[in-house]
Parts: sequence; C-alpha cells; structure tokens
Amino acid sequence: MSISGIKGFNDILPEDTPLWQFIEATARRVFARYGFSEIRVPIVEKTELFCRSIGDTTDIVEKEMYTFSDKGGHSLTLRPEGTAGVMRALIEHKLYAQDSVNKLYYLGPMFRHERPQKGRYRQFHQIGAEAVGTAEPVMDAQVLLMVSRLFGELGLDEPRLQINSLGCPDCRPAYRQALVAFLDEREGALCDDCRRRKSTNPLRALDCKVPGCVEATQGAPAMVEHLCSACDDHFRAVQGYLSEAQVTFSLNPRMVRGLDYYTRTTFELVTGLLGAQSAVAAGGRYDGLVAQLGGPSAPGIGFALGVERVALLLGDRAFERRPDLFIAVVGEAARRKAFALMAALQDQGRWVEVDCEGKSLKGQMRRADKLGCRFSMVLGDDEVVAGTALLKRMADGQEERAALAPEVIAGLLNRD
Repeated sequence: MSISGIKGFNDILPEDTPLWQFIEATARRVFARYGFSEIRVPIVEKTELFCRSIGDTTDIVEKEMYTFSDKGGHSLTLRPEGTAGVMRALIEHKLYAQDSVNKLYYLGPMFRHERPQKGRYRQFHQIGAEAVGTAEPVMDAQVLLMVSRLFGELGLDEPRLQINSLGCPDCRPAYRQALVAFLDEREGALCDDCRRRKSTNPLRALDCKVPGCVEATQGAPAMVEHLCSACDDHFRAVQGYLSEAQVTFSLNPRMVRGLDYYTRTTFELVTGLLGAQSAVAAGGRYDGLVAQLGGPSAPGIGFALGVERVALLLGDRAFERRPDLFIAVVGEAARRKAFALMAALQDQGRWVEVDCEGKSLKGQMRRADKLGCRFSMVLGDDEVVAGTALLKRMADGQEERAALAPEVIAGLLNRD
C-alpha cells in the first residue's frame, strides 16, 4: 500500500520548479535594489508569539493555526505568516541596535488549516519584506513602489494596487464606535462570525465574503473619513509620493486586512483572474507590533505575496530549462571521452547529458529528443581517433564538424 501526501500539502515537481525559481530570483534581485537583506527564521515558533501579534480574535488564531505541544509541554505553532517571526528575531538579536532602519525579506512555507482551494493550500509559500525603524510616509511609498516594480519585472500588469488607511490608536476608537453602531442596526443580516466578532473585531465585517454581509455592510462608515489630522497627513503624503513615482493605485475604503497589528497604510494587489482569491500580495504598517512583542518602539511596514497565486498568474509561460548538449556514444573509448568532455563543459556552466543506461544509439537519440536538447553529438571509436565529431543542432538538423576540445564545442554552443 502506497502512502499519499497530506491534503493541502503539495509537491512541487521538477516541471514546475523553474517557474518558482524565476519568481524567487526576481524577488531577490528587486529587493536587493531597494536595500533589503534576506533573513531566515524557523517555521516553528512559540504559540504565544502569534496570539500576541496576530490577535486572539482573528480567524487565523481561532481556527487555522497548526498548534501542538512538544514533549516538554510547550505550545508550539507552525508559522501561519512571516512577520511575527521576523519581528521576534529582530528583537531577540537586537538588530535595531545595529541599524536604526532594518530592511529585511524572507521566503518560505507557511501553514494554515483551512479548506484547500485553487491558489490556497494548507502549506503555502510566501515571499515577504519588512522595513522597521521609521514611521515616515516615504518608507510606505518605497515599499509600495518596490512591490509594484516586482510585479512589473515578473511580467504581470494585471494585479492592481489598492490602498487604505486604518488610522491609529488615537482615531480608531471613534471609528470603531461608529462602525459598531452601524452593524448593530443590521445585525440580523450578518453571518454568525460577524455577529460574534462585532464586539471584538468589528472591522472584519467589512472584509467578510458572505453575500449577506457584503450587502449589509454597503454604505458602512469608512475609516478614511475618521482619520485624525496626523493620520490624514500621513496618508496624503503616501499618495503624493506614489504619484511622483507614477505608481498607479486606487483607494479601497473597505480594505481592513485580517491581522490585528495593522495601523495606518494598508494595501493589496488584487486580480480578477483567480476567482474569489483576488489578493495576490498584501500588507501594511504595524507601528506598535515591535513594542507589543517586548521590543523598543520601532514602527514598521511590510507585505507578503503568495507564491502559489503568482505561479498561477504566470502558469502559461515557459520557464523550462533544456540541456545544451547530449553526447551519444558507441564503444568504451568513446564513453570515456564523452565523460571527460561532459565534465569539462559542465565546469564552464553548460548542461550536458551522456548515456547512463547502456542504450543503443537509436535509444540515446530518442532520449536527446525527449530532453529537448539544443545540440547532440555522436562519438564512436573513429571520432575519438580523428579528434573530431559532428555537432548537430536539433532544431533544424544543421551539422558542423567540431574538434573534441571543450573550448571549441562551447564556442559553437554559444552561436545558437
């Protein structure tokens, strides 16, 4: 009896990894341009970290986390998102003492126990970035500019940037009171979750996808109409910087995000190409999070993108690699020569294949076709003695005689 994988935990097969490598390499290149450095944190953290950062009343903490006790009786959780772990590392290692502004990025798997669907799985992968140490709106704009440029370099112009402001602890209470009063009048039309959250996290009602809640919350008060003067000035400055950099965006007053730590600027990149899962990347400012986790008062802003969702948007594009050369052999002397050539060309960065199965010449050429090799070469005893062989371009069958020297063959491969 064979053992299958766990539902919602997917294998990424060799045919798909070139696409993932393209996404990751593009992110690394773009992040480096903006001065972000990679940080790698564990996939398991103390459960308390996520309860204190994400919020006890969020769906993630209440319903979706993979939490378990270890042999010492400690409650541990597979990370459901990346920001909390990065902030924990920043505090624990006092990175804030080394530099007043830390710009960090991460890549890796996250885990949430929710119903698997297209683009959303129980093990999923995120690429994220965090800028900690300044509350200036220019940093918000820089992060938004960076994520916009990232999607541009991925060749994606469909995700559209939407922004909002969630205010701060000074102006949010009055807005919360106005929103609760609005929801009280429509309580009968709300789903069970929104009725329950109305007293603990009422903003989540604006993000609920249940049709009845969507209809009931039409015309709800908007946070941007209740901003204090400082938050209003901050949000206007962010928009001004984006306009100066010619970053296209729109305002979405219903955007609240699902995590308790967000303040002021929040944003999403959304698309209509993935059905209900419209957000491909999202994030926002979290000025109180570091202090909430026991660190200094260090404001920050960050985002994460879903690699699976980006891969779906790029799914029709070809990212496969092809071998540069297949060397087919006839005879033991030819096999040894082919192995030496292969090794020398691989040292020059070429992908070269030789027969490792003892196949006939016909079988070897079939494998060259199957692998999609750009060139092939047949080596027999006569070719080894002569020191030359025919190099064949597989696309059109054009042949050229080449000396059996790595530098000569590499030069001819460059001409394709």
